Amino acid sequence: MAETVLSFVLDQLSTFLREEGRLLGGVRQEVQFIRDELEQMRAFLQEAEAKEEDAQPTLQQWIKQVRDAAYDTEDILDEFLARFARHRATGFYGSVRRIFSSIKNLRARHRVASEIQSIKSRIKSISEAHQRYQSEYGISAPASNSLSAVNNTTWRYSRDDALLVEEAKLVGIDQPKNRLISELLEGDDHQLKVVSVVGMGGLGKTTLVKRVHEDPEVRRHFPVRAWVTVSQTCDFQYLLKDLIRQLHEEGKKPVPQSIESLNTTGLKKIVKDFLQQAGRYAIVFDDVWDVEFWNTIKFALPESSYGNRVMLTTRKADVASASCTESLGYIHRMESLSFEDSWTLFCNKIFKGNSCPGHLMDVAKGVLDKCEGLPLAILAISGLLALKDVNRTEEWEIVRGSLGGELEGTGKLDRVKRILSLSYGDLPWHLKTCLLYTSIYPEDYEIECEGLINLWIAERYVERREGRSIEDVAWGYLTELVNRSLIQVTGVFYEGAPDTCRIHDLLREIILLKSRGQNMVTVTTGQPTMWPSEKVRHLVVHSSSSNNTQHHQQRPNYCFDHFRSFVTIESTNQLLFKTLLSEVSRSSKLLKVLDLGGQETQEEIPNEIFKMFHLKHLDLGGTGVERVPKAIGKLQHLEYLDLGHTRVRELPLEILKLQKLRVLRVYQPVDTSDDDYGFHGFKAPSNMGGLLALEELNCIDASSGSTIVKEIGKLTQLRKLYITKLRREDGKELCSSLANLTSLRELSVDSIGKGDDHDIIDLNHHHPSLSSLFLQSLRMLFLCGRLEKMPQWVARLHGLVRIDLDWSRLRSEEDPLESLQHLPNLGEINFCGSYQGEELCFKVGGFLMLKRLHLKRMEGLRWMRVEEGALPRLHLLFLQQLPLLEELPLGIQHLSNLQRLTLYETSSQLREKLLENQKEESEDYTKIAHIPEILIGYYTDDRKWRDRWLWAEKKKTYNLS
Repeated sequence: MAETVLSFVLDQLSTFLREEGRLLGGVRQEVQFIRDELEQMRAFLQEAEAKEEDAQPTLQQWIKQVRDAAYDTEDILDEFLARFARHRATGFYGSVRRIFSSIKNLRARHRVASEIQSIKSRIKSISEAHQRYQSEYGISAPASNSLSAVNNTTWRYSRDDALLVEEAKLVGIDQPKNRLISELLEGDDHQLKVVSVVGMGGLGKTTLVKRVHEDPEVRRHFPVRAWVTVSQTCDFQYLLKDLIRQLHEEGKKPVPQSIESLNTTGLKKIVKDFLQQAGRYAIVFDDVWDVEFWNTIKFALPESSYGNRVMLTTRKADVASASCTESLGYIHRMESLSFEDSWTLFCNKIFKGNSCPGHLMDVAKGVLDKCEGLPLAILAISGLLALKDVNRTEEWEIVRGSLGGELEGTGKLDRVKRILSLSYGDLPWHLKTCLLYTSIYPEDYEIECEGLINLWIAERYVERREGRSIEDVAWGYLTELVNRSLIQVTGVFYEGAPDTCRIHDLLREIILLKSRGQNMVTVTTGQPTMWPSEKVRHLVVHSSSSNNTQHHQQRPNYCFDHFRSFVTIESTNQLLFKTLLSEVSRSSKLLKVLDLGGQETQEEIPNEIFKMFHLKHLDLGGTGVERVPKAIGKLQHLEYLDLGHTRVRELPLEILKLQKLRVLRVYQPVDTSDDDYGFHGFKAPSNMGGLLALEELNCIDASSGSTIVKEIGKLTQLRKLYITKLRREDGKELCSSLANLTSLRELSVDSIGKGDDHDIIDLNHHHPSLSSLFLQSLRMLFLCGRLEKMPQWVARLHGLVRIDLDWSRLRSEEDPLESLQHLPNLGEINFCGSYQGEELCFKVGGFLMLKRLHLKRMEGLRWMRVEEGALPRLHLLFLQQLPLLEELPLGIQHLSNLQRLTLYETSSQLREKLLENQKEESEDYTKIAHIPEILIGYYTDDRKWRDRWLWAEKKKTYNLS
């Protein structure tokens, strides 16, 4: 864990020396020495940490010393910058020379130099111990990202245990087993086919594949079979020799003596020659961690014409994809057990198949919830509980409340910890840091992905890469953690991009242990027992279930000077929040992140915040803030400012001093009870185009005229642009500005007005700059306001994946579907009051990629028609507040992939027809019988809302994501 801290600080030191080195003057050499010494320790530290749990206390203490020295070095340099680089925006070098000439700052400079010398002395002492431990522990070669060979041997034994589980003890395995067997036995016999099983550690991938591999039908079909355990530390030559031995033993042939002296190329040739002569084969590569392994081993596997098969288990989606792409193979994504199967496995282990005693039901279900369908965890925890007295509920309660502590020890749950920790250990240091940071979120918390990556950026966890925006790099980090089965996606946005995510409870416990181990994150609910005395980097405030406010009145025992972030998440304890905010504002001068989102009682921005020189991320979304002071201009390192869902309606001229500002959000719903009416924006300074670093501008009020619309065209880095109160006469100017925004991905334009009273949005202009490249990067388009006709350029937006038209009131002769039907990537349409015609027709060959369609508040719509061959991928159809729609869409039976039909506040005739006529012989029934979920919502006569499911027993068959 210290290696992660050290790598992060080394990266910051290198950046500091490159960009700020001239400020250091005479102490530059000392800082360079510190960086070089820490760099030399990094390789040793990485390997030492792999042995830390079994190491002597002296080595553990040394690892802690390295971590603390790295943190202290970062603190000193940040303090140095805060003091000596404040005036760089107004003549940097001249200001620095003037500062250095003052007596006060000479003294401060001398103090900083003295502290750097002190750090240098500490580093020397630590380095001497490093040389000693290097000899003592026999670690001299640079470490890899893997564990030692000894640990790998233990891991192989651990994997072998998974293969000995009796089939009688397995649950939920039949369906995936049968599917995998069919994938092996069916298909093209003239091509090698790969079947990959992917999922997080502990899901039972190895157990499932072993059952498939040993199935009698599979054994008969494939006379030549082998099983190779790969694991993280893959000795490729050893692996090939093991494969050769297995193959020759299967074929009852002597193993060639020459394999001991052959290199990798020679060994692969022996494997390939044997398999070409042997006939049909099935080989399993278990626990593959690297795409490179597949890219190497595949050349030893001949295609032949026998219908050969390879099965592969992995935690990493890219490995599964790479192995299956060339062979047109099959990827099986391993799912967690259902609660029913989890309960069966749990009771089988503890009660030997008998039912759980009534007095243990609640605590047993609480423990099982923690496992979240992870078979490894269920077996391990049930094994622990099997040792407890079933007559003593308190013993079970202790286990439920101390699972984190059990994982920290070396008892029954040690294997769970080791298996889940392997995925963490395989990460590069920057992804380790990002994953550890997720410990700021509470248990079972649904994390907003965009918020998470913006925090990573603010904390400097994301490396800048040439040719890519830093946001794209951060999204890449998140995708990699998802692909490695460490983060679970719970909701998707457009193009399948993650919208929300979460961490498995047991993996979160391990992340918490590692995070606490390096003083990275401290979470408090205000209880004194949770207030650490050591200095920590990130303070997070969660809700407390305790009603005892006496505890909260004590002053927390934190060292506030070292905080880099202060984040509140669902914190409802206002006394605690205000106490901590006061301390942080006064003492935490090195703060980079201040997230007060959702604190409705916070009505002002504390003045102390404007003294935080390093502040990069300020989130005041959902607070009661009404005004932004002119002092905001002092935060010249600010990159992220969120004032969404606040009362702020105007920004001061000083906002233009924030030349690093990347994200600016200032908006408030027009109607808090109904999003259909859009948002209020903010009145911006007239020369807003000076904020050249802006990538997101949400939401700017354009009612002041063409000047501000023209300024938008100067913000060429924009990726998201939200405009409100656009005047009709400024539409042409907006089109001219949009032509400059070649990176724009999301565009929202609202005209002046509300609902039916919206002004016209006039974007139908052919400016000379409007070419075939106009808005070609656009992925999402939201237009709120009346349209006389659809802008002609919309039909050329080939990258568009979602469009929302609100209150467009297009006449019947201006059918919006005509412009949209042939867009090749359009996946979602939302219409609200968009069309005044009586009929919408989805024509054959149109909307080939559309998955979601939501039609709302189209009072004149009487008929919908879907031609056969239209909407072939539609999953969700939502019809809402369509009072004249009295019939189901004509041709709805053609929507073979439709998985949910929702009807809200449609005509009473249509509702009654569906609710009262569910007989199989009825015409309406036959049209919709193929749809797994149908939901009808309506108000009863006494204005109470009611939801009714048709054929509720089918509801469980589909989980809409």
